[in-house]
Amino acid sequence: MDQAELRALSDRAARHVLNREGTGDGRKAGWLMISTILVEAWDLYAISFLLLFIRDELHPSPAMLGLASGAVQAGALLGAVFGGWIADRLGRRRVFLATMVLFVVLAVAQAFAMNMWQLVLIRLLLGFPLGSDISTGYAYIMESMPKGKREVMGNRWQAMFGIGEIVAIIVVTIMYLSGVDHHLLWRIGLGLGAVPALVLLALRLDVPDTALALIQRGRFAQAKRVARQMFDDDLDMLPDRDYRIDRPRTRDFLKSIWSDRVRRRASVFAWISNAMQGAEFAAFGFYLPTILVITGVTGIAATNFVTAGIYVIATIGGFTAPIATPRIGHRGVARVGYGMAFVSLLLAALFLHVDWKPLVPLAAAGLMFGHYWDASNGMTIASMVAPSRYRATASGFGYIFVKLASFVSIFFFPIMFDALGVPLATVLVSLLSLTGFLAATYVLPEVYGYVEQETASERQAREGAP
Repeated sequence: MDQAELRALSDRAARHVLNREGTGDGRKAGWLMISTILVEAWDLYAISFLLLFIRDELHPSPAMLGLASGAVQAGALLGAVFGGWIADRLGRRRVFLATMVLFVVLAVAQAFAMNMWQLVLIRLLLGFPLGSDISTGYAYIMESMPKGKREVMGNRWQAMFGIGEIVAIIVVTIMYLSGVDHHLLWRIGLGLGAVPALVLLALRLDVPDTALALIQRGRFAQAKRVARQMFDDDLDMLPDRDYRIDRPRTRDFLKSIWSDRVRRRASVFAWISNAMQGAEFAAFGFYLPTILVITGVTGIAATNFVTAGIYVIATIGGFTAPIATPRIGHRGVARVGYGMAFVSLLLAALFLHVDWKPLVPLAAAGLMFGHYWDASNGMTIASMVAPSRYRATASGFGYIFVKLASFVSIFFFPIMFDALGVPLATVLVSLLSLTGFLAATYVLPEVYGYVEQETASERQAREGAP
């Protein structure tokens, strides 16, 4: 067979797999991939509860404190760019095992940082496996689970974030109330991120590559074995031997996305939404513990309890958004989430301005519940609508917008609220939520169950390719 015949055969097999019902092994693999968010949540947001202790020991400037907080986001940006690209060429399994190993090593290393520059550098490196693993994990979910269920699983990422954040708050609070020396507390808190990463590494050792990734690379014999395990299907249309299939050019990724109207609009929305929700949370939600203390709403210990309560509410939002997705679709989930976040941020700004401090946590709870809805489906949509040969690349590309917006917001928000005051800075943040709401209303087509429409779109893209 020539390359055109091989590519047509692999595309046919890929579409066949995408329409199959999954097995228990596929669901287990999906949970293992989405559980990666627990690791990311710990390291991204545990530091937000440790900033006060880092500031007291290392005495950073506001800009340096923001840089240390945002360094992981910058590293994850690089990981999202290159991790997905590597996974589309070397396979999912090699990448998701390597990222866990790197995370274990670097999570421990940051606990031994002697100054702010060392901490920034280690956290920058730490972000690379985080961003890489998200792009690979989302590709794996979309390729190992059946339609409908893979979307629900992908939308659970905010629930996983919530659980990770609650656990981080509880652990930090217990250490604080137990009298752990503050110079050790932040180091232990950061280093503990290696524990869940090590557990996930052990659980992932037996997880195979995805059938779709193997199909697109011409490894048909192994793809048939994996498809039998994940989908109870022998892929009879494929030969029992392997073939070399030329790898698609990465620059054709955007051309493929742009060739289909639904795919194009859905992807543009996903990129906008990822940027808006990343900045929305990074600006206000990430610094919430610091805001509550600086504005005099609560003390340190009380702040952790209040923040834990807020994240419990947010986690409920993270669990309910996937449940609601089959009922109101991706557009409905995004509109409800961004609308609630927009109103809550305006209320938080008002309460801070008029000094109604007891009401600030209520507005923050509304923001976080809405945020966990609006942030639930951007990565899912970006990964789901992409052609299988570019799926990890598409996941990584979509995650770039989350990480870039998060890094910029985390770095500049301390400077912004120092210059403008927290109330005015919060009003400006609300415009991000409004942008997300408008994008959900006017850009996003309803794409729940998109695979049912995918055959025609794939054919159109293929016929239009040179």
